[in-house]
Amino acid sequence: MADISTDVLIIGTGPAGSSTAALLSSSGVANMVVNRYRWLANTPRAHITNQRTMEVLRDLGPEVEAEAYMHAAPQELMGENVFCESLAGEEIGRMKSWGNHPLSKAEHLMSSPSQMNDLPQTFMEPLLFKTACMRGTQARMSTEYLRHVQDAEGVTTTCLDRLTGKEVTIRSKFLVGADGGNSLVAAGEDLPFEGKMGVGGSMNILFRADLSKYVAHRPSVLYWVMQPGADVGGIGMGLVRMVRPWNEWLIVWGYDINQPAPEIDASMATEVARQLVGDPNLEIELISANTWTVNNMYATQMQKGRVFIMGDAAHRHPPSNGLGSNTSIQDAFNLAWKLAAVVNGQATPKLLDSYSVERAPIAKQIVTRANQSIGEFGPIFAALGMTGGTDVEKIKASMDARADATPEAERQRAAIREAIAFKKFEFDAHGVEMNQRYASGAVVTDGQVEPAFQLDAELHYQPTTWPGARLPHVWVFDQQGSRKTSTLDICGHGRFTLLTGIGGEAWVAAADALGKEMGLPITAHLIGPRRKITDHTGDWARASEISDSGCLLVRPDHHVAWRAADMTANPAADLRRVLRAILGH
Repeated sequence: MADISTDVLIIGTGPAGSSTAALLSSSGVANMVVNRYRWLANTPRAHITNQRTMEVLRDLGPEVEAEAYMHAAPQELMGENVFCESLAGEEIGRMKSWGNHPLSKAEHLMSSPSQMNDLPQTFMEPLLFKTACMRGTQARMSTEYLRHVQDAEGVTTTCLDRLTGKEVTIRSKFLVGADGGNSLVAAGEDLPFEGKMGVGGSMNILFRADLSKYVAHRPSVLYWVMQPGADVGGIGMGLVRMVRPWNEWLIVWGYDINQPAPEIDASMATEVARQLVGDPNLEIELISANTWTVNNMYATQMQKGRVFIMGDAAHRHPPSNGLGSNTSIQDAFNLAWKLAAVVNGQATPKLLDSYSVERAPIAKQIVTRANQSIGEFGPIFAALGMTGGTDVEKIKASMDARADATPEAERQRAAIREAIAFKKFEFDAHGVEMNQRYASGAVVTDGQVEPAFQLDAELHYQPTTWPGARLPHVWVFDQQGSRKTSTLDICGHGRFTLLTGIGGEAWVAAADALGKEMGLPITAHLIGPRRKITDHTGDWARASEISDSGCLLVRPDHHVAWRAADMTANPAADLRRVLRAILGH
């Protein structure tokens, strides 16, 4: 007999595990999360927080979203992606990044009620963990996962209590492995992966120093130092990353993956910081230093039976594009409502099969994109003459040549501008963050063809209500027009939502009746003049892609589950058919 029982056991308290726990507890599902360490994240690691992730925090509650903003560096401080010879030295170029170019800013404002920001993991992880525990999650620290066995009824997991040295068994209906890039849960199920681990070596040097005189006039989270001899992750440069403006920093510096990882002491850390900052007298307060590897691997299957993996356990990649914790939290948003529906008896386990079908392609996409972004530094190196050897004097001369009054130098300057501008595919790839569309048994298209992307799908978010896509955000209003609410706010929160307009009253009646019949809470909103929710601007009519009498059925994770363009002959029968298909009945 197991020592402890719960509905869902989660291994790992990082962004993936803690957000899963918070979402499950918000839906009233008993869960336990374990962490082999005594603490949460003690280094800033993940930090770029995109709009879709902030929408998940918003769904957890306005107080959760507000606390994230309170701790985060705001979007406007992320804006200048700087390339320089050192922070104190000559600037080579810069680009507007992370939604701060006016055109990109407009797209961000139109796409979501939430704002992108820079929230280090040392703040994000405690926020999610606290939210989970406040809402009912049982947490065990210093508890190390050892192994698990699943059967037809559940999963028995054995952990080591690192304080007592005794083993403890935990019985759960489902097991979630959010245990990082060396996931033992994934290994225990022998889940299939593609790609390679350890394709490059890097080190992090976390320190405090007031660098405001070098950076405050050009605020950014990333300062790329193009310096002969500097090297990070094998891509030929050093990176100075802002952690807290402007006195806490993280330097990323490369090492040869084929050699032993270096030992980083205060002397070495100070030397590296002085070199990249360009201040030979700089004194730093070293906080910590560690090494890590650049990976290029993703799971082609993220579940087996009652066991699931998510986060870094499923997608292992460099920090390019800032996709790590964002994709991890979005994995949780996809899985948590499905687990809750099954545990609460509203759906059959067949619903859970859609998790891997929907999220494994996303894992492949973001791992591919992140590693591709590393290669896209190549044109910058080529334009500066930093490729093809280690002759520092030759490289320096080539970099200096860009200031000459010659046709060759003019071509070089143009090449540098174009190469830096092309990095928008890493530093302003809004479509990568927001264009995720699902095709699975948890979506019913009724044969509707997916609309093609009219713009570059990596750069630009393109809203649609095609089933499988995220519900578009627009502002709608109360009857007096005095209070506006996002369409995302009237959906989600662990419930299915039906949206219709005047003439769609039969959909509302059907949703109410079927919700009671199936034990499935469904929120229905009728949007139109003199109704509780109005569309004063007409933005919803344009974005919905249905007539007033049609309807959208929206999943708890904001993705459209089904769409009827107009009223059908038997709305109750159609809605029942769709819900039964999605829920696996």
